[in-house]
Amino acid sequence: MNVPVPATSAEIASIRRRYLWMATSIFFLDFAIIVIFMAATDTWLNAWRSAGIGVLLLLGVNWLTVRHLFEPVRCYLDGKIPFEDIQRRLTQLPLLTAQTTAILTFTVWAFRLSVPFWADSSADIPKPTIGDFVATMGVLTIFYFSYTYFVVSDYLANLCTFIFRHYGRNLSLFFGSYTIKLLVALLVISIGPLAAILADLFSYEAERLQVEILIDVASAAMGVAIMAYFISRSLLRPLHALSSAMTKVADGDLSLRVPVTSNDDVGELTGQFNNMVEGLRERERIRETFGRYVDESVASTILHREGQGVLAGETREATILFTDIAGFTTIAEYLAPDRLVTALNEYLETVLEPIRAHGGVVNTFIGDGLFASFNMPLACENHGVAAVRAAIDIQRAVGARTFGDEGVAFATRIGISTGHVIGGSVGAGQRMSFTLLGDTVNLASRLEELNKQHGTRILVSESTCTACNGEFAFAALGSVTVRGRSDVVAIFSIDPNSQGKPS
Repeated sequence: MNVPVPATSAEIASIRRRYLWMATSIFFLDFAIIVIFMAATDTWLNAWRSAGIGVLLLLGVNWLTVRHLFEPVRCYLDGKIPFEDIQRRLTQLPLLTAQTTAILTFTVWAFRLSVPFWADSSADIPKPTIGDFVATMGVLTIFYFSYTYFVVSDYLANLCTFIFRHYGRNLSLFFGSYTIKLLVALLVISIGPLAAILADLFSYEAERLQVEILIDVASAAMGVAIMAYFISRSLLRPLHALSSAMTKVADGDLSLRVPVTSNDDVGELTGQFNNMVEGLRERERIRETFGRYVDESVASTILHREGQGVLAGETREATILFTDIAGFTTIAEYLAPDRLVTALNEYLETVLEPIRAHGGVVNTFIGDGLFASFNMPLACENHGVAAVRAAIDIQRAVGARTFGDEGVAFATRIGISTGHVIGGSVGAGQRMSFTLLGDTVNLASRLEELNKQHGTRILVSESTCTACNGEFAFAALGSVTVRGRSDVVAIFSIDPNSQGKPS
């Protein structure tokens, strides 16, 4: 996750200066075009007029105007006003700056092109035709407008990234259209120079025609090259950033949040991408948190059931496993509560691992024991065998170590039964729990308790013994009556040191 780093006064001043220079950079392009014109027509005596009006309007007046345009943004960067007060100005900054340039451009070139009609004839400045006058005014005004728009759009990407990095805010208002931007860019680059040349062809002849076309071609080659650079950056950079972010998210990086760097539908798409990642991040947090209270596999199953949040009731053959700690009440009497909880958590973690390794699902913890299932709600092939193998591995793991700072040894009793089980989400209102119901569940619980009477560690029902199909060496302990059942049941034990192979 990106953590905002407060901007320094020097950084704020630097980002502001960059805007001022980018917004007035049209002056330097205009100056280069004037030099080309004077060199081609040998009108250097008129340089002070042509260059002077550019310095006055395209540099001086433009500088003062764009400073005013940026002032609300500077106030926000200085912490004087909230982001909401300048968001509209941010999204409209390229358009407002370009509009200023267009007005000044129209004035500058109206002055320059009219000079031959009223200036001293000694300057020997060639007069344009009315057609060339109108075409030049139109083409240059549109060209300068477009140039400034894309240059400031490119700057806006840097400004939005700056705000995102230092203030953690992203654009959420969008007024531009990517399609229109692309269309304008193509028309200006292709139609603009062609229109100027066509105006010359219909306005001049002979040597004057050659000079005018030379001026147009040289100016267009320089201007289009520079403009194409900024067009490609302003239009393609947001797409590249979004594509790169999508690749990282596809690889599992949900910590990502992308700065929204354009004021069009691509910027809006980037904002929606951030919302999507936030949703995925929230879903992951829910799954992780849910998985602490419900087995992670159950949590994942519920979260993927079309957003229902519940598992519908179903009946399936499954194997149920109950565990409990022998003599836990006595141990709890002499062990401090914090030490007891530490030891119990270590014990339960040890028990969990074999259950999960063999495809089981822990449904709930019951005091010092737990209740697990195999083949419900998740499929588990040969679930009877898997449950018995898990029980054997639990006994080996628990018997091989002690738990907690006190080094407490725990003896585990396990009961296992196989049969039809009803599973689903039960509860009321917003309080839901996944549970398993049925005689098979009750029998597994009673078998765990019967270990006390028979001095055993693992007891299984006849149905589980049958389901294992000779996979283990079970010892028959006869038939007993269990609480909650009217008929007797056959029970079997298995040596925890069994290797899990047929006898």
